[in-house]
Amino acid sequence: MSSDIIQSNDYKNWAFDIVNKIKQAQVRTSLKVNAEMLDLYWEIGHSIIEKQNLNGWGSKVIELLSADLQKVFTDTLGFSIRNLKYMRAFAEAYSEYPFVQVPLAQNKNEMEEKI
Repeated sequence: MSSDIIQSNDYKNWAFDIVNKIKQAQVRTSLKVNAEMLDLYWEIGHSIIEKQNLNGWGSKVIELLSADLQKVFTDTLGFSIRNLKYMRAFAEAYSEYPFVQVPLAQNKNEMEEKI
């Protein structure tokens, strides 16, 4: 009986639809996670700029923050001095972030159709 189900077009179409739904959910999840991380990196960078403006360049804000974040988030990479400087540069370069609508969001339906 189970071999009959597996070979039927109805089952194959149903399974194919489930696979596509999973793939679409994975893509949407990845896009959301990436957007959240960009927001976080911009906020950290912007905050560093504000703190440096308040305390001056010689205050070693980035070095201190890097050490503190690495102590708290021992299992997480990405809070090195270099990465914090990248976050600062990102916030400085894109002072108007977040953008109203990114080009990818405009083509969301088109992208989903291709999946």
